[in-house]
Amino acid sequence: MASSSASTSATLTLSSLHLQEPKSSLISSFTFKPNPKTKFLVLQSHSECIRPTIFKPKKSPFLVSAVAAEAEVGEDVDEDVSGGGGGVATVAPPVATKPKKGKAALPLKRDRGFDGFDTRSKRFLEIQKLKENKKEYDVKTAVSLLKQMSSTKFNESAEAHFRLNIDPKYNDQQLRATVNLPKGTGQVVRVAVLTQGEKIDEAKNAGADIVGGEDLIEQIKGGFMDFDKLVATPDMMPKVASLGKILGPRGLMPNPKAGTVTTTIPQTIEEFKKGKVEFRADKTGIVHLPFGKANFSEEDLLINLLAAVKSVETNKPTGAKGVYWKSAHICSSMGPSIRLDIKDMLDFKLQ
Repeated sequence: MASSSASTSATLTLSSLHLQEPKSSLISSFTFKPNPKTKFLVLQSHSECIRPTIFKPKKSPFLVSAVAAEAEVGEDVDEDVSGGGGGVATVAPPVATKPKKGKAALPLKRDRGFDGFDTRSKRFLEIQKLKENKKEYDVKTAVSLLKQMSSTKFNESAEAHFRLNIDPKYNDQQLRATVNLPKGTGQVVRVAVLTQGEKIDEAKNAGADIVGGEDLIEQIKGGFMDFDKLVATPDMMPKVASLGKILGPRGLMPNPKAGTVTTTIPQTIEEFKKGKVEFRADKTGIVHLPFGKANFSEEDLLINLLAAVKSVETNKPTGAKGVYWKSAHICSSMGPSIRLDIKDMLDFKLQ
């Protein structure tokens, strides 16, 4: 009897077995038996001899057609069966693969959507035609495009995203600072102040929305979070430490680098109310920073954007080596990004 091993296979069906005009009826029941030596599955008939033939696999890596051809049935069947014990065809078991997790499990960009169509909205696809892909725009043109691309029913934020040549896992390459946006953020900022003694009245007179001491700490522990910025005086920091697990993940923990631990409470409240924004580089070295609203005038957006760029440049980490700016983009909240010409951005001056 002749036997052959099929290529790697995940499927083997009886419908793929083609027999050439047998001389008598054939038994169509087969069994799979594991071979402990080769770890292959063996397809074996109960009584008839099948001489297997290998066909090339289809393009799909998961489907292989194993075809057995020419069943010899006649007077010599009994001799063949008794002598050879039946023909066999070996099939490789399916290869177990580990399921992908995280970003590796996401479909490739070319495979996203349904039947090859982009799943983005008609509005997004329409406004995307206003810009050229991968083109670097000067700052003034980019801001003008940003305003044109803001076409939603609500007032979108204007955002800047800077990719820097830093690795924040090293202490001397971490970036965290604040910037005072001259034209404001376009948002109403609610400021809470943690202090005690005479500073309580001082904070209230300065325009703080919420003022308190230990009583406010207990409220925050109970779930009260009705504020956007939390400012604390240095003498309250030992007590504020117990709020680390609550405030830390929300980015509200008072920090000297963010300007939220201070002794000059009136000045700090005024700055945050007017448009002081905290920024930091994420673990990939990218700074995400809002610099206004889409309904701002082009000049106001330019002033805020240049103030943000200047602050990122001024607070360059000491450990940053080589080219500091890798790329810069701006966009509206629901619009496509616009790539900036970095040289023009750094050299741009308002007239």
